[in-house]
Amino acid sequence: MPAWFDEGWAHIWLPYTQMRTTPPSLPVARTEGSRIFLDDGRVLLDGIASWWTACHGYNHPVIRAAVSRQLELMPHVMFGGLAHEPALKLAARLAALLPGDLDHVFFSDSGSVAVEVALKMATQYWINQGEHGRTKFLAFKGGYHGDTTGAMSVSDPDEGMHKLFAGLLPQHHIVDLPRDEITARAFEQTLERHSGELAGIIVEPLVQGAGGMLFHDAEALRRLRVAADRCGLLLICDEIFTGFARTGTMFACNAAGVAPDIMLLSKALTGGTLPLAATVATGKVFATFQSEDPAHALMHGPTFMANPLACAAANASLDIFAAEPRLPQVKAIAGMLAEGLAPCRRMAGVKDVRVRGAIGVVELERINDLVGLKSRFVEAGVWVRPFGNIVYLTPALDIAAEDVEFLTGAVCRVLNA
Repeated sequence: MPAWFDEGWAHIWLPYTQMRTTPPSLPVARTEGSRIFLDDGRVLLDGIASWWTACHGYNHPVIRAAVSRQLELMPHVMFGGLAHEPALKLAARLAALLPGDLDHVFFSDSGSVAVEVALKMATQYWINQGEHGRTKFLAFKGGYHGDTTGAMSVSDPDEGMHKLFAGLLPQHHIVDLPRDEITARAFEQTLERHSGELAGIIVEPLVQGAGGMLFHDAEALRRLRVAADRCGLLLICDEIFTGFARTGTMFACNAAGVAPDIMLLSKALTGGTLPLAATVATGKVFATFQSEDPAHALMHGPTFMANPLACAAANASLDIFAAEPRLPQVKAIAGMLAEGLAPCRRMAGVKDVRVRGAIGVVELERINDLVGLKSRFVEAGVWVRPFGNIVYLTPALDIAAEDVEFLTGAVCRVLNA
């Protein structure tokens, strides 16, 4: 191990990790494209793009150059009372790119915070109109919106990481997504009973990510939009995972022809380079905060919101989406994932194999030794991080065809063994 690792490891607290029983992390020397270069000389092909963030691969020269230029000018300045070009340029570009009239951008520095802002925004939308009883949200089983308190409260309450905090969390209404007649009827009954106390509906469109890589069709999303309109509720679409071409369209909402009232963005927003998130609202939502009364303002302000370096990276990422054929690449990846993972269907213990865009999932009956399975993927030369009973691939969108073949082959070999 390098000296820096030996000196620092004892002081690190890792995410989602039982520190007593988990082996030490792998020291990384550098990254490039879809590869992680370890300090000991091994090279791993990254199958998950660092939790889905590195959509253009690591160290893309366009993003690197943009961040370097911005670093020379202004690495950071507070966003309260001051403004800078990267943030305003990015806000205008997002407003032009997003569906409907999502044209007011509130920046933060992580997806969970973007969710918190959305929940506060939706609740205050009603308070500013004199309705103080609308403090609940309708959310969905299998959903996962983050690890902060508000985000946990609208995630699946039976999800393993959050059950411990049931006594802490506000109680909302969590139901099945309206995928068929039975679940649609239960959804409508919940709306009928509780619509007077609801501020909005929050959903991950098309794919519920960290809750199990669960897919639903565009019709389910359209049902939510119709229901929200009928009851006068705000529809919040959490595109932190699905945004920026991951599911096959630039945003998952595009596939359903749906425009939410609030959209959440993060992860791939900066091409995986720097932390940045956005809570984007329509003019209708924004208008309720416009008042001579200071109490009608949105009282939230992350210290590093709209960080110029992160905004420069995000602008560069949008430049790449405009210049490089990401959507055709995602379509090609989808075909390769479907073909490459198909042999898993015949393996014992495999419950399902599914693909949507640049997302490939092998769902197992169970994973008995998660740590051991992760180690076997490293031995196979790939960086794949299964969770729960799921093995998944979410590679960079510009990954080479032979690398997709290597990833799917590794998944098949490791699971077959």
